[in-house]
Amino acid sequence: MKEKLARLKTTRYYGFLLLAAMVVFFYAVFKILTPDNFGSPEHLLSYLQSSIIYAVGGCGLYFIVVMGLFDFSIGANVVFSSIVGVICSEHFGYAGFILGSLLCATLIGVLIGFLYNTLRVPSMIVTVGLMLIFESIAVFAAGGSKQTLAVDYRFFSAPPGSLILAALAFILMWFILKYTRVGTYCNAIGSNEFTAKNMGIDVKKYKLLGFILLHFFVGVMAILTVSYGTTMTALTGMSTMSRNFKPLMGTFFGVAFRKYGTPITAIVVGEFIISIIFNGFIALGAPTTIQNVVTGAALLMIVALTARGRKGSVVK
Repeated sequence: MKEKLARLKTTRYYGFLLLAAMVVFFYAVFKILTPDNFGSPEHLLSYLQSSIIYAVGGCGLYFIVVMGLFDFSIGANVVFSSIVGVICSEHFGYAGFILGSLLCATLIGVLIGFLYNTLRVPSMIVTVGLMLIFESIAVFAAGGSKQTLAVDYRFFSAPPGSLILAALAFILMWFILKYTRVGTYCNAIGSNEFTAKNMGIDVKKYKLLGFILLHFFVGVMAILTVSYGTTMTALTGMSTMSRNFKPLMGTFFGVAFRKYGTPITAIVVGEFIISIIFNGFIALGAPTTIQNVVTGAALLMIVALTARGRKGSVVK
């Protein structure tokens, strides 16, 4: 019996069960505390709409986080690529909006990966420096004014458009992880880079690919972000830093649940859980500072509990 239970705890069904239990738990807590302001079908659709935007970014982050890397330029790239997409839409329509956002974001990923491999300094230092540069370039590109996406190009602002685009991004990540070497090699590099090199894995190549894939997904996130908000304003002084953390939260769920073989599901559901928590505190009328403290504490607790392996060992 114990052996069957132990085997069950390593299956994807157990991972699904844990995620479902978390959703039900947090939903029930806030529904009980504020039944009139939280959790209606319309509210849940709104929570889902905002959470899938961050889930797309979280999927991209997964490729580098499993290798032990971080990227703090995501928010700056979202702003910059959104502005480029809006400007391109004014000249080339939907094709300009989509291709402009994706190409801008992906080229930034190429640049970051190249500089990281060339300079040989920690990814956090490279990306923080580039964040400041991208913020300034975005201000210049926007001409110092707010950029508004025309009404004709807002198909991705709400379901079904937003769900279709997000679903395509999730399917792409599933395909890459299941049918290419990228997922396997990224995990191998993260587990032991020295061993990965001895196995013949081109570590620099896959780190570069990791950043490229990350920022391609950031391009999709930029499309969804500016479509949902309809406007984008370029700001300086590390103002884009706050856009980095919600996608990262979903990535933590994905990394914690990869032992169950459900990283994509965990990222999507994890972002939905975070959205429930944030909106639950808003419904309660809690100050923003309290929301951030409790949300951060809940995230740490969830990831710590789900990241534990058997007999208390921690999964790297």
